[in-house]
Amino acid sequence: MRMLMKVLTLTVPLALLGACSTLSDQDRALLQSANQNAADAKAMSQQALDAAKAAQQSAAEANAKADRTFQRNLRK
Repeated sequence: MRMLMKVLTLTVPLALLGACSTLSDQDRALLQSANQNAADAKAMSQQALDAAKAAQQSAAEANAKADRTFQRNLRK
């Protein structure tokens, strides 16, 4: 009886580990979909970053122009 318990104690976790180590087609498809979503999100975040940089540059240029106009009006 003890020998049977020892064998079961060793084989059950190994059998479960073997079952968990293989991915089904559905799991692979889910992982591929998650990877694609992550790549899409990365591309969208890069676009948002580029747009933010362009807006920041435009705001800096507008600020400089407003400052020049203000300084010119002070001299008048």
